[in-house]
Amino acid sequence: MAKAVGKKRALSSSKTKVDWRDVARLMLTSRAMDAKEENELVPNKKVLYQFSARGHELGQILLGKLLTNKNDAASAYYRSRPLLLTLGLDLEDAMAAPMGKSGSYSDGRDIGVVCNRPDKDGVKVLPMAGDVGSQYTPAIGWAQAIEYRRKVLKEKEYEGAIAVILGGDGSVATNGFWSALTIATTQNLPVLFYIEDNGYGISVTSEFQTPGGVITDNLQSFKNLEIIEGDGTDPEEVAKLMEEAVSHVRERKGPTMIRLKVPRLNGHSYQDNQAYKPKELVEEEKQKDPLDTLKNYLTPDTLTEKIWKNLEKKAEETINKTAEAALNRPEPDASTTEKFAFAEEGELQAIGGLAVEGHTFPKESEEPAPEKQRINIVEAIRRTLVYELETNKKLLVFGEDVGLKGGVHAATMDLQAKFGEERVFDTSLSEEGIIGRSVGMAYAGLMPVAEIQFRKYADPATEQLNNCGTTRWRTANRFAAPIVVRMPGGFAKCGDPWHSMSNEVFFTHAIGWQVAMPSNAEDAVGLLRTAMRSNNPTIFFEHRNLLDAKYARKPYPGDEFVVPFGKAKFLKEGSGLTIITWGAMCERAEQAVEETGISADVIDLRTLMPWDKESCLKSIEKTNKCLIVHEDNRTAGFGAEISATILREAFQHLDAPIERLAMPDIPVPYNTGLMESVLPNIDKIKSSIDFLSSY
Repeated sequence: MAKAVGKKRALSSSKTKVDWRDVARLMLTSRAMDAKEENELVPNKKVLYQFSARGHELGQILLGKLLTNKNDAASAYYRSRPLLLTLGLDLEDAMAAPMGKSGSYSDGRDIGVVCNRPDKDGVKVLPMAGDVGSQYTPAIGWAQAIEYRRKVLKEKEYEGAIAVILGGDGSVATNGFWSALTIATTQNLPVLFYIEDNGYGISVTSEFQTPGGVITDNLQSFKNLEIIEGDGTDPEEVAKLMEEAVSHVRERKGPTMIRLKVPRLNGHSYQDNQAYKPKELVEEEKQKDPLDTLKNYLTPDTLTEKIWKNLEKKAEETINKTAEAALNRPEPDASTTEKFAFAEEGELQAIGGLAVEGHTFPKESEEPAPEKQRINIVEAIRRTLVYELETNKKLLVFGEDVGLKGGVHAATMDLQAKFGEERVFDTSLSEEGIIGRSVGMAYAGLMPVAEIQFRKYADPATEQLNNCGTTRWRTANRFAAPIVVRMPGGFAKCGDPWHSMSNEVFFTHAIGWQVAMPSNAEDAVGLLRTAMRSNNPTIFFEHRNLLDAKYARKPYPGDEFVVPFGKAKFLKEGSGLTIITWGAMCERAEQAVEETGISADVIDLRTLMPWDKESCLKSIEKTNKCLIVHEDNRTAGFGAEISATILREAFQHLDAPIERLAMPDIPVPYNTGLMESVLPNIDKIKSSIDFLSSY
């Protein structure tokens, strides 16, 4: 049952438990950093983006003091630098990052206050993001990984570890917040939500973010959620309430939300002058400055006025010297800017994925060892998941309906019965939550294999998908989140705008993602196994029309079989024409070639990111003509990328224009006749073949 503890109480014991001198030092240091940026570095254009933490420092510092387990993780946001300083963030790195200087936590790649901290032997700060609310669900994934590693893998070092999420009152309106809250409370995870309520989301007041303006008032009926409230400017109260909140989660009494009312003493960012705030409110907030309340609380009993002034002077001097050192750092090396979109050979990330902990896999082979019986793609996926679950205890399979139902396409049938609910489990109906928690699990060293039921349903998770892909690059290889997202899509017995979307080009454009699209059961096995052993995140696209298609049925190629990404397969070989295709169009392309009798190379790319450019170019050197066939929409489809590459690198070998056959720029219709009228079909492919052959 939820509990509100908003009234101030007599809390005399907290004064002796907290190292208040160090709290003062950290708070004065944070203020000195903000002042240096606001008064000098931003006006002189040495810092281009600045987000002040003034008013928010006290709760963050006292929270940071309580994060003591090396497997604790904090998922914070752009106003959380005081927390980072408390956890040991190097001062020069903290100053250099907003300047865009080399080193630090992004090497000049990201906004300076978007921090991360991959401390192997200390508290982890998960990669922050610039979008509001995206910090919530990755922390949920970390919390679930804590419980998995503690209960299932029996790793004692995870006992008592927790995940902490920091968010402002504006973030409580986001999908991420509600998804995380649902998962944490229904799964009873060790999560602390810390809401810093300053009353504003930039210029919009809290009443527009949540009914009545106070999120905790609206959560009193939430089961399995402890609610704690207080004044974030009162040192004694904050210390006591924060200790109570952290202890509640550490002792596995359930997820907890602590909401502290704090003033935002500066605008949302440096450019924001807060003209939208009533003057009376601005003055009231100044009177509640937690730095002043801390000083009044500590002097003269705990710290003398002289000690306080010395701390203040030292903080200013330290930051001035630190800023000078940061300014003298070299600019980031522009020759390395393109590194770390994907894993680099010999340069392992510090946090995330299986490779960091030295995980080894069973024997692999690119040569299939086929059984006699042919199986469909659904069974191929299921058998591959079974083997990897059996041989990799850190692999988990989850999504909507993947448990008892076995998935809407039956690919996970009986897996939960075989491996248990801890490893194969259903989720709430939130794609944001599915992908976000996958990212957090990957940070914690697991291999999540998440299912999104249909391609179109991935749209609500776009923010998490994009952030996952860019994590390695944004953190300069400090963090990575290798996950697998299984995603059925494309036309089937009929079409429609919701279940039949293909749109694979979206993921080839999404930075950092591998994209696999098998056309048959054998390749499905090899590509899925490669994806589940990769150090990069992968979209594994399962075409609905191929799941049980006769064409796609192949013998199971064995438990060792893998298909390297970026290696195409020649379905047919010839000399008169090159046809480049993938997914469900492979069958149609093969049949069209057979019916026309033309000698042609039919190339199944199998993966689009990376794609086998070399094989395609080599084929065109031989045939001198090219047809690209794909199901995705024509405009800006992946065929356009292939076409541009061929024109640039094989123009001299072309004897005819490059032909592209694709869907028009409309959704897939429901009516089967309408669907076939717009899909690339055998007759259309034959017509294109005839055109090129006679050119």
